[in-house]
Formats: sequence, structure tokens, C-alpha cells
Amino acid sequence: MAFVGGTLYYGTEKTEQAGQRVDENTSALVREHSRVLGHADARVEIVEFLDPACETCRHFYPFVKEMLAAHPERIRLVLRYAPFHQNADYVVALVEAAGKQGKYWETLEALLAAQDDWVVNHAVQPERVWRHLEGLGLDLAQLQNDMNAPEIARLIAQDMADVNTLNINKTPEFFVNGKPLPSFGYEPLKKLVDEALASEYR
Repeated sequence: MAFVGGTLYYGTEKTEQAGQRVDENTSALVREHSRVLGHADARVEIVEFLDPACETCRHFYPFVKEMLAAHPERIRLVLRYAPFHQNADYVVALVEAAGKQGKYWETLEALLAAQDDWVVNHAVQPERVWRHLEGLGLDLAQLQNDMNAPEIARLIAQDMADVNTLNINKTPEFFVNGKPLPSFGYEPLKKLVDEALASEYR
């Protein structure tokens, strides 16, 4: 996990340009359909653009959860999708369909934990995903039906449109109270969150 604390730079654009792009397209950061974890009144908001098939996303997820657990009333997480890997939109549709049964976060976390099995050579193997849903109490027939719901297709399309608007090309991508990370890594993320906490809760 040494890479988590490092400074692996995206090398795609300067922080100032990313921040300006967010300022000009504030609605692209959070949508009404976005999944939110944490207190509704929290003044520090982490927006994460995630690909469920992304290995780095899987490794970062527990660290983000730890931040929320350390400040349960002050931080909330907003998840957006950037399904860049082959067939990753299939998994997005699946977790969103699970959300219709009230099992969104359980399903997402179960699949992230088993990612090594259903992602092969950076591509999702859809037939391998289903065996990791056992024990979650899901109606699998209903799940398959709901995956094809038009609103889920629209949700994915909207998130990808926002990904393009914000010029996001790698995952995970984080914004804290609208500010992009100056460089990629756990420490830069923690620093940005700590600064937002200090500013919002003096």
C-alpha cells in the first residue's frame, strides 16, 4: 500500500485549470441521482468519480470510509461513476439496481472486495460477478430486470457526460468542497479534507 501515501501525479492538467472547470460547471459535480454516504448536514463533501473495476478505487475506498467514520457528522461522500474499464457500466447498472432493493452499499462493497475475481486483464467478466452477490438478500431475478431500467441507462449517460465536461480521464478522481486534488495520493486527499474541516468547523 505504499503507493497510497505517494504522490502519483495525473499529469493531465494543472490544479488551477481543474478548479476553474468545476467553477464553470458546478452542476456537473453532484447530481440529484448521486449516491450519498454520510450526514446530510455535513459541511465537508468529498465527491469521488469511481470505476467499480478500478483497482486503485478499490484500495482507496476503505480510506475514504475511515475519514467518514472519524468525522461522522462533518463529512459526506458523494459517489459518481466513470466506468472506463471494459464492461464496467454493467457493474454500475448492477449496483444501482441493487439500490432499488435497499442494498446499494452492501453490494458495492461486496463487489469491490471480490474485484480480483471478476476483473480479468482490466476487463469486467459479467458472468463472474453474480456469484459474489450470495448472502446479500437480493432478489436476483428482479435485479436482472432492474439493470435494464431506462433511468439507470440515463444515470450512467449523465455521469459520463459530466466526466467529459470535467475532463476526468482516470479514476478515482476526488473533489473536496469543489476543489480538485493538487496531486494524486492518500496524503493529498487527507490534507485537502483536513483543510476543509478546519475551514468549515472553526
